[in-house]
Amino acid sequence: MTARSTPRNELIADTALTLLAERGMRGLTHRAVDEAAGLPQGSTSNLQRTRAALLETAVRRLSEREAAVLTPGEMPHAPAAPGDGADAKAAVADAVSLALHRYLSRHRQLLVARYELALEATRRPELRAIYDQAGRAFREPMTAMLAAAGSTAPERHTLSMVAWCDGVLFSCTAGQFHAAVPTREALRASCAELLDGLMSR
Repeated sequence: MTARSTPRNELIADTALTLLAERGMRGLTHRAVDEAAGLPQGSTSNLQRTRAALLETAVRRLSEREAAVLTPGEMPHAPAAPGDGADAKAAVADAVSLALHRYLSRHRQLLVARYELALEATRRPELRAIYDQAGRAFREPMTAMLAAAGSTAPERHTLSMVAWCDGVLFSCTAGQFHAAVPTREALRASCAELLDGLMSR
């Protein structure tokens, strides 16, 4: 078992994400993680010796936890036969709306931590590479889903879908629509409308 996967390292990473959400980037220190996690002083710096290492661990843990929001078994599959594009589009809208609703209703703290890390990644090239690698775990399945739904330009349409998803998540977490979580039905309808527009081109 590597240091990255030990229970203590997961505790440190989870605590770092909590601190990022609650206190922002300035509130994330090795000492603060020790205190919030109930660990002896020096525990975090012993495993993550630098701030960069602590941030990288937080990004990797964020990716693991976000991947668990929508399990592989809940992802839509390719249509069984040609002509099933409408069913495939409905399946994409269903899966995306489920993921968004779960994020907004159960994992808002993770979203705030993600925004903190995304901004920091713009200033740290080494963190940018890890953040982008983690993001592919969402983008690549989206591209596959859109191709299965009949997209003639799945890579380009993935940008539109991811941008829409990110916009909804940010608006409903830290933006103008933060006060209420949209229903899954509303999210599904909006996603279906977007898909209809993309696929008609």
